Amino acid sequence: MSTILTKDRSQPVLSAGKPLRIGIWLAQIVAAGLFCMSGVMKLTTPIPELSAMMPWTGELSPAFVRVIGVIDLAGGLGLILPSLTRILPRLTVTAALCCILLQVLAAGFHSFRGEFAVLPLNALLLGLAILIFWGRSKKAPIAPRN
Repeated sequence: MSTILTKDRSQPVLSAGKPLRIGIWLAQIVAAGLFCMSGVMKLTTPIPELSAMMPWTGELSPAFVRVIGVIDLAGGLGLILPSLTRILPRLTVTAALCCILLQVLAAGFHSFRGEFAVLPLNALLLGLAILIFWGRSKKAPIAPRN
């Protein structure tokens, strides 16, 4: 942790150290990759093939499965692109919050169905989303482009 001063030099601001910033970037890359892969799979794989891997997809409306794919893909892109491009980087925080909500709901859904083998993946994605939310909102926010 290093201390930097604000422009008027009256308020010291704590800046995240390099290892934390690198860790948050790694979390963003891993989470974005997992969410995007999941989204693309739900969008492009035929439902019969998808239901062989994820039984719930064969029991729900195909349109609902595709919508979940769009949500996964949007979440993954939202976790990385705003920070990477520095265009509206606060959207990364919003995307992380939405991914937290998505994983809480997904864990509840899978628990209700007795699909406990899926919960470790939900826990991993939840943990990464929480780290990204905390890191990009409190410890290492990304400054927007000027």
